Amino acid sequence: MTTNNDQILINQIIEGDANAFSVLVDRYKSLVFTLALRMLKNREEAEEVAQDTFIKTYKSLDRFKGDSKFSTWIYRVCYNTCLDRIKKNKKHLNDVEINEFTAHEVKTIDNALTNIEAKEQEKAIQRCIESLPSEDSFLLTLYYFDDLSLDEISKVVGITANSIKVKLFRCRKKLATILRSQLEPETIAYYERERR
Repeated sequence: MTTNNDQILINQIIEGDANAFSVLVDRYKSLVFTLALRMLKNREEAEEVAQDTFIKTYKSLDRFKGDSKFSTWIYRVCYNTCLDRIKKNKKHLNDVEINEFTAHEVKTIDNALTNIEAKEQEKAIQRCIESLPSEDSFLLTLYYFDDLSLDEISKVVGITANSIKVKLFRCRKKLATILRSQLEPETIAYYERERR
């Protein structure tokens, strides 16, 4: 399952090649940092957790069996490191208020989004994802920006693919609530009118 390229680097690192580890860090540092930031909502802590993630990964590389993608494994290490940090900080992050959206309304928001320039859409989604609670933020980042499948996400966070599906639907409802307040009201109105 691991891409050959990653596996070659992993073998080189285990054999003591420090440069190979730098290449691996460069490949994943950006997303590991983003995921940590989504969970912890604090740049400094996210940087520390990203560093911890790579240290832990380095120390336990010889235990990586290659039965899942290396990216899945490293995101899982990052996720668990974030959870430890949150427990340590005993942070209580406020949930976003949710209006109970129907599946139809979530779809309406998705349709409206396709009409925004792709770049603008990405910026809007990223901005809104940042304001969600930690775990929601983390899951949606994997889903929207790393295109992980439900099975892969379930390996990262250690719950069933079915539970991920339910959680993602709830996350997207929260996201829709936030996006709704930011999108042009007439765009939303137009899509709602079209689909009644």
